[in-house]
This record gives sequence, C-alpha cells and structure tokens, in this order.
Amino acid sequence: MNELFRGFLDRLRSAGELVDLHQPVDIRHIATLVDQSDKALFFHDVIGYDMPVVSGIIRSRERAIMSLGCTSYPEIEAKLRQGIDHPIPSVDLPTSSSHEVIMEGDAVDLYKLPIPMSSIYDGGPMITAGVVMAKDPEYGLNSGIYRFMVKDRNTTGIDIVTPNNMRLFAQRAFEAGRPLPISISIGTHPFEIMGAGYRAPLGMDEMAIAGGLRGTPVNLAPCKTVDVPYIADSEIVLEAEVLPTGWVYPEGRFGEFTRLMGGLHWNPLVRVKAITMRKDAVYYALHMPWENTWLAAPTRYATVRQALKTAGVVVKDINVTLGACAFWHVIISIKKQAGDGKNALLAALSVLDMKHAVVVDDDIDVFNPGDVEWAIATRVQGDRDIMVVTHARGKPLDPSLPPTPPGIVPTTAKVGIDATISEGIPKERFERIAYAYADTAKVDDYVGGKSDEAGEAETDLLALAEEIAAELAETPIYYTAIAEKFGRYHFPVVARALGILHETERLWQDPTGRLCLRDSRFAARPPTR
Repeated sequence: MNELFRGFLDRLRSAGELVDLHQPVDIRHIATLVDQSDKALFFHDVIGYDMPVVSGIIRSRERAIMSLGCTSYPEIEAKLRQGIDHPIPSVDLPTSSSHEVIMEGDAVDLYKLPIPMSSIYDGGPMITAGVVMAKDPEYGLNSGIYRFMVKDRNTTGIDIVTPNNMRLFAQRAFEAGRPLPISISIGTHPFEIMGAGYRAPLGMDEMAIAGGLRGTPVNLAPCKTVDVPYIADSEIVLEAEVLPTGWVYPEGRFGEFTRLMGGLHWNPLVRVKAITMRKDAVYYALHMPWENTWLAAPTRYATVRQALKTAGVVVKDINVTLGACAFWHVIISIKKQAGDGKNALLAALSVLDMKHAVVVDDDIDVFNPGDVEWAIATRVQGDRDIMVVTHARGKPLDPSLPPTPPGIVPTTAKVGIDATISEGIPKERFERIAYAYADTAKVDDYVGGKSDEAGEAETDLLALAEEIAAELAETPIYYTAIAEKFGRYHFPVVARALGILHETERLWQDPTGRLCLRDSRFAARPPTR
C-alpha cells in the first residue's frame, strides 16, 4: 500500500471521518476541540501561524482500522504479525519533498511550528507525533515515538524515562560524552507510526516492520546536519542531537496513555540543528491518549500471542483491555489441556509491561466483562489459581508505584488468575442454561401474531408410557428431548405418561441428569456411605 500521509487524510475526508475547519482558531483551543469531536479535525487557519494543524486522525477504532487498510480491528494484529515476520528493508533516497524548505543554525525557530498545548497541567507545548530515528555506533538504527517539550527556539527535552532501546542509545552516548544524533519525522502515515511503536528487539529495524505492514519499502532520506536518516515522505523533519547532559532537566507534566497526568520527569536536552519541511507542510498533533491507544494495543496482542505460541498454548482469543489502557491487563481464552492455564499465565506475564493476566476456557467471551467475572467467580480457588510474582520489572508511569529516582527502574507485582475449569472437576458442572426451542421459538414472531398448533389432547397413556420406555432403553435422553420427540401430543399428555413411569419406579436418571430406565446400565447409583 503506497498511500502517504496526505492520501490517508483524503481518504478520511471522503469517508466523512475528517472535518475541515476554515475559520480562525486559537491554537490553545485545538486539544479540547479534538477531545469533543467524534471526527478528526483539520484546522486550516491557526491564529499566529502559517501552517495548518490536523489532529485526531487515529483517535477512534474505526479510523485506526482505516489507517492500516483493514476491515476489522483484529485484522490489524494479523497485519502487524505479517510485518514482523516478513519485514521489508527501507529504500534510501538522495532527498525528498521534506527538504523543500530548510532552516539551519540561527534560522531554526520551533516557535514557527503550530505545536498545541493539551492539558491544563502541561509543562509546555509538546511535539507528540514525531517518529524518532537514532543511530548508535554498535547497534545501528532504532525508531520509536517520543514526545519533546519545547523549551526555546531550538531546544526541547525528550521523554525517555522508560527503559527501552532509545534510552539505551542515549545512555551509551552520555557515557561516551558525545551527543546522540536523531531525526524527528512529523506528519507520517500510521504505518510508520505503528512500526516505530512496536518494541522490537535490539538490532531489529522498526522501519522494515513498517515496510512489511505496507507491503512495500519505507522511503528514507539523509538528514543534512546529522548522520541519521528521516522518513522521506514526512511533512516536517527536525534534525537534532540528544545532548550528553544526563537525566537532569525537568520535563512535563503531560497526559499519558494511562488517561492520567504524568508526573514531572527528568530528561536530557535536545538541540535542534535544522528544521526541514514541505512548502505547504501540515503539522500533525497526535492527541493523547486514544490516538496512542488504538495503534498501541495491536502491538501487545501480537507479542502476547507469540509468547503463548512459544509456550505451546492453543489460543482462541485475546483481549488487551481498554479499561487497562490497552497496556497492563490481558484476558486470554485457550483450548485447554492439563496445566495450560498456569503455563499461559507465565507466558503472558512475561510480555513487556503486562501486569495482570486472566486465562479462561474457550467457552468464555474475553470481550464480555460479565462473562469473565462469572468465570472468575465460579472456577477460581484463590489458593490454587491466583499467582503473584513480586519484584518484576515495572513501568515508571504506573501510578500505583511510588516515585523512583531518575534512571532507576521500578519493580512491580504481577498477578495471574487461572479461571479455567480445574482438572478433576466434572464438565457438566459448567453446562450453561440453554433454553429449549431457542433456535425456533422467537419472541418477535409471537409479538407479530404467530401461534402454535395444538397437539393431540388424548391418547392411551399406558401405551405412550411404553413407547417412551422403549426410547429410553436405547439411550438416555433429556426431559426436553422427550417432550420434543413426542411433540405431537399436548405437553400435559407427555408429562402424565412420564409420571406413570415414575410411579412404577421404572424411570431413572443417568449421572448427567438424562432420563433412562432404572434397570439399565446407564442408571446413576446413589453414593455409598
């Protein structure tokens, strides 16, 4: 799929998922307007700026699906898996339209970019949609999505508190006393955003994953002032260096994926050496938290599924829940063999920053909270089925953890709940209520006037009782199946015939509750004292 950023905006516009606002709008109002809108918003006239702003383009399930050319949300995970398993290396171009306008040195002025404020608690304007590429002498290129708080015309911070490959690159540069060259590509297609957002192993090229998502290579081009490439089809590119200052400059606060305000972070400084852009560049402001959430969740699905596959667990479905910000909680239904419940928990809790996992049988709908709670209530014994792993790697943004000093990785407790039916428990204990005739008797038909035909009201009850007994001699049958098999009679007629078999103590039941004859091999026997 060769669609670029602007092509995606056009597709959203054609589908009625993007609204163009041509009247003057104060940049301080943009974030709250996007928050109130069920569509993406394109602000053509931002007061005080010569550049339009677009925001909210992947802020819904529907637009996330559209962004990757899919027809359903689960298809996103499959497409991501394709990109991970079959990456396509990027192609290097000599230059691109992102170099139509170039500002270097003293001409660099971040205040010319329409970077909106977001929350009332923000520490300053934040660049939120930059795909960051960095180069390490030993490990090569790494890509990710990070935010940058603007401090002055050519200086920002970079929020790299959480341990990851970009932080490793910055730490290595800091320890070597050198700056870390980076490019910040703003206004890229969601393919590149998703690829960069996938936490790939060290040395794995995230832009090759983006190419696998696209089915065609991502175009890269060289920066002018730093030795690192940028995404050639970007609207705007910042060429910069993470300075070897250490994590000593305050940054934030800012709204996080947790739907909460993050705390004050301590981060390095970034010096912007050049700003390049298209002549008619569009500034993309990624709106937190949902624009992050809808594309972040599939990366968790793919990683959890791979861990379960490695553990040899057969998965029916996975729900990385939105209630946990598509980050910390996962519910997994499995086709269980003995011991698989616990193995699935161990695998799931090993993934990224996953904090809580629930494993259920394949009869449970992982997307129905009531169904999952029912499984926990009816299938779990706390001393047997709940595991707690203490002192596991945590995430600094977890608000339930105490603050940690800069550079210190917090630890967390991970909790797993095995809500599968335990070995040795009879499965008939968990047969759900299923009403007879549910497939043929529909209430709408009866509200619309349907009526049932009356059966025979009289017959030889003794003869009918023997006919029923002959059926039961062959195989046990549930009461409702008898009532249906002899449906040519009024129900009271069948009930009376069965009553005769009861009165003569010939009618009995097998261990699962089906009707049978008392002297048959199927008959249940009372427990011995």
